[in-house]
Amino acid sequence: MNILVCISHVPDTTAKINFTADGTSLDPAGVQFVINPYDEFGLTKALHLKEAQGGSITVINVGPATTEPTLRKALAIGADKAVRIDATPMDAITVAKELKNHIEANSYDVIICGQESIDYNGQQVPAMLAAMLRLPFANACVGLSIQNSTATATSEIDGGHATYEATLPMVIGGKKGLVEEKDLRIPNMRGIMSARTKPLEVVASSETGGLTSAVAFEKPAGKAEVKMVDADNVDELVRLLHEEAKAI
Repeated sequence: MNILVCISHVPDTTAKINFTADGTSLDPAGVQFVINPYDEFGLTKALHLKEAQGGSITVINVGPATTEPTLRKALAIGADKAVRIDATPMDAITVAKELKNHIEANSYDVIICGQESIDYNGQQVPAMLAAMLRLPFANACVGLSIQNSTATATSEIDGGHATYEATLPMVIGGKKGLVEEKDLRIPNMRGIMSARTKPLEVVASSETGGLTSAVAFEKPAGKAEVKMVDADNVDELVRLLHEEAKAI
């Protein structure tokens, strides 16, 4: 089985985010970048599939050279090879097109993405990719089993779960539950050493620019000063809730 896992290079959720002076992009100074958590669930699921059925796992990222440490970590976790498409990811549609062009030039049985990246939370790339490739797609996937050329996927939906069956190849948008959090792999010393010798191929971008651009970013307004009300002054509390907070 030939599995492709799409990897996003995202800021750690504990990182303090700042923007450039002109407000048009993220300031990466001092920010720790990691594998997108949803993609980590997908990579671990790929490892489970490989261990059960054999095959090869390729991880892929659309990004500049600064994303290579994240790909190397994926190799240390257990992927067999990595591909970096040398392009700056401007928007979801451009990333999906870059991935589509690579997939069409190669052969994969399963394409696993995280349902979204935690920086933009768009939930766009997996669906766009599946539509462009005209492949079956399951998003918010919390279960996946494969028997011969048939995949059975379970997705979270409003109020419950839906189960889908499709013939491979297939695109999966995974999330927490695709594997248990306790099953996530941590690179060990042997994996880190072997990652240095595993192939990391850099391919040229096949697209020219993005279809959209960010005009400006800004942080949300800071929290307002807390107003303290005496516990016995119920009338004042009601007035503040009604006139200022507009809560009642």
